[in-house]
Amino acid sequence: MILYHAGKEKVEFPEVRKMKYTKDFSWGFYCTNNYEQAVRWAGRGEGEPIINYYDYEPDEKLSVLKFDSMTDEWLDFIAWCRSGKTHQYDIVEGPMANDTVWNYVNDFLTGRINRKQFWVLAEFRYPTHQISFHTLSALNCLTFNRSEVINDRKRKK
Repeated sequence: MILYHAGKEKVEFPEVRKMKYTKDFSWGFYCTNNYEQAVRWAGRGEGEPIINYYDYEPDEKLSVLKFDSMTDEWLDFIAWCRSGKTHQYDIVEGPMANDTVWNYVNDFLTGRINRKQFWVLAEFRYPTHQISFHTLSALNCLTFNRSEVINDRKRKK
């Protein structure tokens, strides 16, 4: 399976970095199987947009948590991770809240809306895909294939 990591640099050797803010599934190396989503990610912010391509070979010995859709468990896991707590999974895969859904998640996390209100607001929103790698063993499932600079023509698709 091909996965994409978007950013502003070529990443031949992925790393798990602890940053100031945690992401949906905590600190990790994030990829997607959705090329169009990767193009959008790459185009954010200043700098040259780059897509890195990886061959992903799953390892059944690793601890993997997979969410097939947005569920209460998915929302609770994101709330846990976004609050700065960590988990013991090597790999986590599931929906990624787009900007609109993320606003609803943030409202839920800060108590501005309750769980029922979150689901009413998020009902007709369709999240995209993310897979995060949280350990060195998980990163060993990725083999760098190539990287490319995304020009304006590709970004407008």
